[in-house]
Amino acid sequence: MRWLPGIDTLRHYQGAWLPSDVFAGLVLATMLVPVGIAYAVASGLPGIFGLYATIVPLLVYAIFGPSRIIVLGPDSALAAVILGVVAPLAHGDSVRAVTLAAAMALVSGTVLILAGIARLGFVTELLSKPIRYGYMNGIALTVLISQVPKLLGFSIQSEGPLRDVWAIAGGISEGKTNWVAFVIGLATLVVILALKNNKRVPGILIAVVGATLVVAALDLGAKYGVKVLGPLPQGLPAFSIPWIGYGDLASVLAGGCAIAMISFADTSVLSRTYAARLGDKVDPNQEMVGLGAANLATGFFQGFPISSSSSRTPVAEAAGAHTQLTSVVGAFAIAFLLMVAPTLLQHLPNSALAAVVIAAAIGLIEIGDLKRIYRIQRWEFWLTVLCFVGVAVLGAIPGIGLAIVVAVLEFLWDGWRPHSAVMGRARGVRGFHDIKRYPDARLIPGLVLFRWDAPLFFANAEFFRERILDAVAKSPTQVRWLVVAAEPVTSVDVTACDLVAELDQTLHARGIELCFAELKDPVKDKLKRFGLHAQLGEAYFFPTIGAAVSSYLKINKVDWQDWEDAEDRVDIAS
Repeated sequence: MRWLPGIDTLRHYQGAWLPSDVFAGLVLATMLVPVGIAYAVASGLPGIFGLYATIVPLLVYAIFGPSRIIVLGPDSALAAVILGVVAPLAHGDSVRAVTLAAAMALVSGTVLILAGIARLGFVTELLSKPIRYGYMNGIALTVLISQVPKLLGFSIQSEGPLRDVWAIAGGISEGKTNWVAFVIGLATLVVILALKNNKRVPGILIAVVGATLVVAALDLGAKYGVKVLGPLPQGLPAFSIPWIGYGDLASVLAGGCAIAMISFADTSVLSRTYAARLGDKVDPNQEMVGLGAANLATGFFQGFPISSSSSRTPVAEAAGAHTQLTSVVGAFAIAFLLMVAPTLLQHLPNSALAAVVIAAAIGLIEIGDLKRIYRIQRWEFWLTVLCFVGVAVLGAIPGIGLAIVVAVLEFLWDGWRPHSAVMGRARGVRGFHDIKRYPDARLIPGLVLFRWDAPLFFANAEFFRERILDAVAKSPTQVRWLVVAAEPVTSVDVTACDLVAELDQTLHARGIELCFAELKDPVKDKLKRFGLHAQLGEAYFFPTIGAAVSSYLKINKVDWQDWEDAEDRVDIAS
């Protein structure tokens, strides 16, 4: 049952939930249809495939997904990534575009399932909040740019965000704008944004239905050339294996992996949020498996990559959803529409679909928290800007790759060049502290207390040696002992141990004893296995800094007094 949480939920299902789940599913379906079609078009695919990519994931996640009310389906955050792969390879061939997108779903699904089984649910935590803001803002801008031509009633060949802007400007200057389509799209966008925060009023449904009725009643498609969706094919998605050529493999693999990272990052945050609200516990690894199974299934049934939705999930919650039965009902409602009334939305204008996607993209943009980041940590703000520019200039796939590289470099930098400090006894403060923060701190003659604030490993070992030798060189008195305050050192590797052994020999040649204080037992055990513990000697490992100082003073008989004022006197062993 751990691998099939939906079945476990069904076993404990309460009859009182049924009316609410059914009602919420029907309400949800009214939003899923226009949004699914809109995101398919934004991804460079025919609208019908957005419904295929909605039905199958909802059913599969209901079985494999651990969250009770998360709604899956096509997502605006993925549209730019899918379009970035599909558009250059398909060259306007819709059948080829569908095949490529389905192959990306298979890749992302496989990656997610394997990562979930391997219990790698923590990997998305490597992407810090500023980096996530940067690439999501970049994706939002990319999506906005891609939808502007549709909003204006004409089309361009997408060649990247910057070139698209130039092509849009050229289309406007050449008089390609269809003002009737633009007015309809703009009105749709205004209605959606105006009703966005009202959970009880389905703003997207009202706006899309209104636009459809206006176009149908006034026959704007025939009279003014307003492009419309047209009748949808009747029937349900069929099983199909998306065969692609070797020339497409690299782009599809890169796009699928990027989608796996983005979709799980968004889904894990959303699932944790609702789990906390509902008092549930969500396993991030099972979340990966559930999301991966949904992507894998939709890839085999004419769909494309999907993710969780931060806009549709609140709709399900507000409508009274208790379990994933809501998603099942929504999926069956869409299937019923395709079987019985495929022409219902034939007059839906493309500019209204563009408005739906633009509204979603605007929702992805984060400004407020970036102001806070700018105030408290300027360099992380510029990290956000770098990732944003990378996506906006290079495109979604290279930009996300840049964001991942930056995330790894950020992670390594903190361990590569960590903070270190020489410590002394500060007036009126217990213990020993950084002499840069406490300039009046007293140093014990002949003793250097050196704190290293990171694990000790191959990337920072040489820097560790340099900082220690620098501390020795800057000591105002002849150094006899150097004590490493090692409480922050959580790990050590072979490279670092070998370097510490060489450092001990270098210091010993100068008449300096190398000591360690507050070293954790697991790290000390490693030193024993590496032979470093025997080289330094048990007598030079101390449980606390105070014990090391007391031992130094006792052995070397140094003439040194602590702060003597009664109100500031502190026992040296504290």
